[in-house]
Amino acid sequence: MLEQYDDLLTAEEACEVLKMGKNALYALLGSGELKAFRNGRVWRIPKQSVIEFICGKSKLTSF
Repeated sequence: MLEQYDDLLTAEEACEVLKMGKNALYALLGSGELKAFRNGRVWRIPKQSVIEFICGKSKLTSF
């Protein structure tokens, strides 16, 4: 599913993968629930963080 993306996702790409809007994504980033970092004003979300977030929310052991 995430093979087409680089190891670091932009906010737009993360929204696309998680099927959510920007406001919801930025709330997750701000709370630290989705691990990421900022490069200046731009968020960079590691692909592994997205996978861990999905697995944690869905109670899956692997994705």
